[in-house]
Amino acid sequence: MGQHDAPPMREYGDRQHSARNSVYGTRHNNDYAPPSREYDDLNSARNSVYRSKYNEYPPPSRDYDDLNSARNSTYKSRHISLQSRVDSLAAESLWDGRSKRDTEIPAIYNHGGVRSTSFLMDQSTMQNSAPEWMSDRPSPAGTPRQPTPPSPPPAGLNVSTLHEVLFVGVVVVAQLMALAGLGQAIAPMKIIAAGLDVDNPGEEAWFAASFSLTVGTFILISGRMGDILGHKRMLIFGYFFLGVWSGFAGFSAYVGNHIFFDVCRGFQGIGAALIVPNALALLGRAYPPGIKKNIVFSLFGAMAPWGFVIGALFASIFAQLTWWPWLFWSYAFACWGLSVFAVIAVPKALAHDAQFGGRPDRPGMDWTGSVVGVSGLVLINVAWNNAPLFGWGTPHVYFLLIIGLLCMVAFVWVEARADSPLIPVSVLTKPVVYTMALVGIGWGSFGIWIHFCWRFLLEIRSQTPLLISAEFVPAMICGLLAAGATGFMLTHTPVSFTIMVSMLAFFVGELIAAFQPAHQTYWAQMFVSILIMPFGMDMSFPAATVILSNAMPKEHQGLAASLVNTMVNYSISIGLGIAGTVEANVISHSGTEADTVYGIRCAWYVALGLSGFGVVLGALFFVRSWAKEGWKIMEH
Repeated sequence: MGQHDAPPMREYGDRQHSARNSVYGTRHNNDYAPPSREYDDLNSARNSVYRSKYNEYPPPSRDYDDLNSARNSTYKSRHISLQSRVDSLAAESLWDGRSKRDTEIPAIYNHGGVRSTSFLMDQSTMQNSAPEWMSDRPSPAGTPRQPTPPSPPPAGLNVSTLHEVLFVGVVVVAQLMALAGLGQAIAPMKIIAAGLDVDNPGEEAWFAASFSLTVGTFILISGRMGDILGHKRMLIFGYFFLGVWSGFAGFSAYVGNHIFFDVCRGFQGIGAALIVPNALALLGRAYPPGIKKNIVFSLFGAMAPWGFVIGALFASIFAQLTWWPWLFWSYAFACWGLSVFAVIAVPKALAHDAQFGGRPDRPGMDWTGSVVGVSGLVLINVAWNNAPLFGWGTPHVYFLLIIGLLCMVAFVWVEARADSPLIPVSVLTKPVVYTMALVGIGWGSFGIWIHFCWRFLLEIRSQTPLLISAEFVPAMICGLLAAGATGFMLTHTPVSFTIMVSMLAFFVGELIAAFQPAHQTYWAQMFVSILIMPFGMDMSFPAATVILSNAMPKEHQGLAASLVNTMVNYSISIGLGIAGTVEANVISHSGTEADTVYGIRCAWYVALGLSGFGVVLGALFFVRSWAKEGWKIMEH
């Protein structure tokens, strides 16, 4: 060992107490005398943290060698004593979490000599040059620190690249299946309506609204159940459950009752609600914040247009060329196959036991809040979607709305007092609330746009479901382009800017569709509108999901995914009810083409008003964020 190398640990027992007391005496005169217990606690805490760090994140030997070399070089250049080493170790533990006064080191040696003030710079240099695995040190007692988000590398899943690709595939397909469930009822709605003896547009709207209603309502509960029971387990069960009720929906052709069909569609939505948030939670746990996480989340969002178009294509093929129940039975077989495949493809590192790591303090379930919250959401939604059929003057319609609003007030009261709230109040920060509101506005307008576009092409332009599905294929390509653009924007622009751009895409796409003539070539306006709308979908969804996923710990990834999906699906269902109410009250019910066009156009105006408000709100959100944080981008 060199003359000025850091003294070995065995010398601590002989010299550290006398050196420490000498320096502490000097510090006491300068009002820097910390209690001796603090240093004992720090040494014990530091050693404990280093042991736990070594067990969980074994540091590369090269990092240790580089760090020791830097320390020895510093000790040689400054000729510091044994006490200087004790002080430096203490300063390492205190550096991030203490004030300047607490971390200053007096410029006096234990023998009375003057210490160079550049020693502070050496300490800072050593601190900044420490490897990443040492950056998560605990702060001293009483000093709050922001929690460091968990960042295990994907290699920590201990799977091959092929296995990782299969895992991502079976997870992102959950979004595809959820949107396919929506598209499979919209595309052949006239054929299904004829088979069930339905001729009222309001009752036809329930084919899609019943599905979106339960998806948006039960996602919060299913995400929490995933936090408790395991996200992999809920994903597997969700695929199976979705397949079961898809099969029952097909058998409604034998029952011949549209109410039975709507009920089956509602239970189908519960299955979709089980798979989507738990799939997102698995991605949130598997990938730390960074470029790869942004890519997989953007890919997940890109499955929205793909899912809708694929669902519409297959539904149209079965409905036109065979028999419409087969579109639900084939969908059921696909769900059951994915359920089996998920057992194999989802890594063991993301299984239930690994999710909690043997911790006894697992999250609880707020059953009271769940029942009250779900009841309120269902009643409000049913009231809005029954209003076009029966009118707001019908007692049961406004009675359901009043009871639903009272349930939501009770839900807020219960959540504020629950031990394990369904939605912790602490997560509802202003940026989160802004983001959720924008997602709800944008996707609500999208639900109106897609439903009435399909009716416009079916009823006014007399096109077949299969041809209309083919006309929406460009949305799949634009969805991939939008996903790539979103991944880039999330790492190069503020997320508030991405949200604002998505609102602008919703607005422009709906503006083009709303003012198209009744009989015009597809390539003039409808084609352009279809090209633009995926940018609104695939920018808003991943951006909002990444925000909440990064803001919450691993054990609440299900909640993060649930909040986004609740707003997406519930707003689609509510939007259809609002637009249907407007249509029912502006048309003369004469059945003429002009009357139908006017009703559809007024519904588009509702979507345009929602997305326009979203643009204004998104711009305010961006300006507010820019004024507060500047051009701040996410870590990548």
